[in-house]
Amino acid sequence: MVAVVLWGAALLLIHVPRLAGPTIPIALIGAVLLVILRRRRAGLVVLVLLCGAGLAATVAAAQPARDALTAQDGHVVEALVEVSSSASLGSDGRLWFDAQTIAIGPPGHPQRVAGPIRVGVAPIDGADLGAVLRVTGQGKRTDAGERAALVLFGTRAEVTAPASGAFAVAATTRAEFIQRASGLPEPGAGLLPGLAVGDTRAVSEEVSAAMLASGLSHLTAVSGANCAIVVAVVFWLVSLLGGGRALRVALSLLALGAFVVLVTPEPSVVRASVMAALAMLTLLIGRPSAGLAMLSLAVCGLLIADPWLAATPGFALSAAATAALLVLSRPLLRGLGRWMPVPLALALSVPLAAQLVCGPIVALFSETQSVVGVVANLLAAPAAPIATVIGLLACLTSPVPPLADLLAAAAWLPAAWIQTTATVSASLPGATAAVPAGPLAATVVAVISAAATLVLVRPRSRRLRLVAAAVVVIASAASVAGMLLRGPLASMTTPRAWTIAACDIGQGDAVLIRSGSQTALVDTGADPDALTGCLAQTGTDRIDLLVLSHFDLDHVGAATSLAGRVDTVLHGPVAEPADQRILDELAAGGAALRGGAVGTHGLLGSAEWRVVWPPPDSAAFPSGNDASIVVDIAGGGVPRMLMLGDLSAAPQRQLLASGRVGGEYAVVKVAHHGSRDQEPALYAQIAAPAALISVGEDNDYGHPRKETLIMLEAAGSRALRTDRRGLVLLGEQGGRLVVWTERQE
Repeated sequence: MVAVVLWGAALLLIHVPRLAGPTIPIALIGAVLLVILRRRRAGLVVLVLLCGAGLAATVAAAQPARDALTAQDGHVVEALVEVSSSASLGSDGRLWFDAQTIAIGPPGHPQRVAGPIRVGVAPIDGADLGAVLRVTGQGKRTDAGERAALVLFGTRAEVTAPASGAFAVAATTRAEFIQRASGLPEPGAGLLPGLAVGDTRAVSEEVSAAMLASGLSHLTAVSGANCAIVVAVVFWLVSLLGGGRALRVALSLLALGAFVVLVTPEPSVVRASVMAALAMLTLLIGRPSAGLAMLSLAVCGLLIADPWLAATPGFALSAAATAALLVLSRPLLRGLGRWMPVPLALALSVPLAAQLVCGPIVALFSETQSVVGVVANLLAAPAAPIATVIGLLACLTSPVPPLADLLAAAAWLPAAWIQTTATVSASLPGATAAVPAGPLAATVVAVISAAATLVLVRPRSRRLRLVAAAVVVIASAASVAGMLLRGPLASMTTPRAWTIAACDIGQGDAVLIRSGSQTALVDTGADPDALTGCLAQTGTDRIDLLVLSHFDLDHVGAATSLAGRVDTVLHGPVAEPADQRILDELAAGGAALRGGAVGTHGLLGSAEWRVVWPPPDSAAFPSGNDASIVVDIAGGGVPRMLMLGDLSAAPQRQLLASGRVGGEYAVVKVAHHGSRDQEPALYAQIAAPAALISVGEDNDYGHPRKETLIMLEAAGSRALRTDRRGLVLLGEQGGRLVVWTERQE
């Protein structure tokens, strides 16, 4: 109770820090009055008030430094920072880590300020826990409630003082282990450092997504299980050697501290280590372990010391999972034991308890829920502790290379099993359920989780059991129906007479064209899952012609997911090695590669297509948006259509002047998601009744722009936006253009 109230108070104070000052005297005065009045059962309230005062004092004390950091918003600054977390490689190519500022200010004149900051720099050696770096870059203030008061986008960084002492030993040991693991084969090599020491830099985006979809991502976040293993092993070894209780506890705590330094003090590690330390202390004084009391004490102490933990999803999930194991696992074991063998029920009760309690928290910030998580955890559970223990031993024995190599090889096998379990389970139809993140989704998931718990534990109230069973049946039926409609029956929800389909794949382009038995796909968008969903919904198994208009991520990011399913690839100019790698992967899957420029043409079923832009070997538009392949297609049941890629106004004017665009069009794919940079005369010339705009909801670019929508209306074109209408289908019936949309605008 105290921990829950304090958590809520922490969330309030870190989001509205000006309340911290007045809260301190109010809480203290209230506590003193209750003690003087000696109200019955006032002890709990007094404890809450005192903890609240301590919490407010922490927030108030930190606020001046945080204000000094947020004052650097938008400025180019020089900062001297001490790394306080492990570093991870972001999608922007920067190395990101948390740090404490020592000084910050204009370049050449930093002032002493000690506060939390998030730093992103170009990959640099030596950014280890405890190292001091000098970083120059642009600051950006964070939202209220964020632990880091400022984000620093570094343009230049240097290590001024490498990690020293225990931090240096830990960094060297961890780096040697990661290097050793990198020499092992995949699957499993990249995952092993994450399982053993929580370092996920070697985990690819595909594996990370699979771990998340299968509900196994917690295995790469060092938490209570890892701390418990370390403490138990040391405790057992000292006991085996004849050490007394005090020595066992002392050495276990020492080993736990060393482990925290080795894996870096992330929120879940801090929570778990504090829990383990409290457990050791209760053992030392001869008191029976009280799990919930220890958890509450750990949470309260950590929130008072660092109130910003309250807004950290990892800390919330860690505490919730621990509470679930303490409270729910045993009742679930009894309930499951009625229907299955006890060993199987024991293995299933632990991940199920964590899933039921953590699901509502995940729904607050994640748009997907793992449906296969319990089964995947059941399959991976036996391998996880083996990979963790042996991997940790391989890390610690780095000074003895032959032994470390042997242990790393032994740990690779369970790591490979876990990664295979993740990738296979995540690839199953309906492995995840899409839910809009937020309080509503969390409430729905909480109701379903509570109902499932009641069904399994069988409360005495028959009415309560019936209501819970009804909720579970309805939720299961809806889930199965959704899986079928998104999977085997997806195409049944789509009219069959379509010949043009604009996929709803977010901010990006993916347009299907079908004539007879052949299908073309123009661009793929960035999200493989969204593209796969569109292909399933339209009943598309194979792509006869894949057009990659240009190599921006929002047009080709999902292209490699089609490897092995494409016959011919028509592509725009190749500018970067990454562009060629995409083509090489498609070619390895059996696709024929063909460069596209003016004059390139062909057949798709009975439809004829031709490329009307870019000119061959254009010096003015060598690559990028303005060199997008523009395709004109018509016939074979396909309404005449012009797809403009991401052309800006200048090449649009040249295209219009070339005379290659003429006659009547039924459909135009608006350039660059409806950006403002358009040529009105081109759209007036086209005068297409339907204007497709492939665009994502709430994009940062403001697409489609209001000026573009007004221009389309003036040209007599009806804007069909995927962000508002979802999947947009077009076809011809009796010589008329017919439009179907997934949603009404």
